[in-house]
This record gives sequence, C-alpha cells and structure tokens, in this order.
Amino acid sequence: MKSLAVYCGAAQGANPIYADAARGLARAMVEHNIALVYGGGKVGLMGVIADEVLRLGGEATGVIPRALLEREVGHAGLTRLFVVKDMHERKAMMSDLSEGFIAMPGGMGTLEELFEMVTWAQLGIHAKPIGLLNVNGFYDGLRAFVRHQVEEGFVRPEHEGLMLAESDPGLLIRRLRAAAPAPAVQAAVEADAEARQLRG
Repeated sequence: MKSLAVYCGAAQGANPIYADAARGLARAMVEHNIALVYGGGKVGLMGVIADEVLRLGGEATGVIPRALLEREVGHAGLTRLFVVKDMHERKAMMSDLSEGFIAMPGGMGTLEELFEMVTWAQLGIHAKPIGLLNVNGFYDGLRAFVRHQVEEGFVRPEHEGLMLAESDPGLLIRRLRAAAPAPAVQAAVEADAEARQLRG
C-alpha cells in the first residue's frame, strides 16, 4: 500500500485529542512509507495531518476544488496540489490516487466522502479498504447506527464490515494493508464496473 486518502475536518474539533490523533496518523503513515492524499486545505485537521506528514519527510498530495481554494485556505507547501473543477472531480481524483481510505473525525463533508466510498464498495466499483480512525469513540454512534440498518434489513450483514474501525493509527493501517486487494484484483473490479456502466 503506497497511498491513503484521509478524510477529515476543516476544523480541529473541541478536544485537542483530535489534532493529536491526526499527528499520530501522519507518523504511522510515514513509518509505513504511505503517502497522504487529502482535501488540500491548510486549516483544521486537514492542515494538521498534512503539516506533520511533510515535517516527517513524507509525501502529501492535496486535491481541492477551485471554489474552496480560498475558503479552506489551500496548502501551498504540499508535494503536489491539484486544483479541480468541483467536489465530484475531487472525490474521483482522490479515489484514483489512493489504495485505501481513512475517515478521521470530521463534519458532514467527511461523512459524505466516507459514505460515497462505502457505497462504491457495496456496488463493486472498487475493492479498496476503508477505515475509521475512531478517536475518543467518535464513530461509536455511527457504527451503532449501521448495526441498526443491518438489523432493520437495509444493509447487508457483509457490508457492515466494510468500515474497519480502530483508535490506534498504526493498528488501523496494518488492518487496511491486510485487507487491501492485490493490484490485479482491484484492476479487475474496476474493469468490471466500467463494463457495467457502458452496458447501462
């Protein structure tokens, strides 16, 4: 695994533990020689993790829509910064550049990005692993709700396990690496998804 997309907030949250966790995830990624792909901002947890990855000598690639470049204060010191047309292009490019996904604590945008990747996995568009950095029990309520969806018959039991949750960044990365498909498998999944789209 060479790269991970990390979804996180443009705010730092009410508890310093979230920024500490962002720095911890940055350290774990650099230790495992995994490049960061993220939303390209300089503020909030986005800025914290990017700054720490860069400080430790890792690679950080940002993808930011032009309309958000000023609002999210685009990070000028990244390894690469792609300025794209809109959110759809941002999410697609982040997915293409990454071999897996991690959602840190964040707001509505973080959840939207997370669930798009979960939905794509359900539909067989990709087979990349998805993780929740469950800092301070942040995602406990979400995991309980997904369990409720399963119990009520709206989510298949096997899909509940699409989101791997850990509070320790290093352990989460190890689980994602273990769950990652071989490149040939991922390529086959993507080719099949493209063929199904062409057939309509």
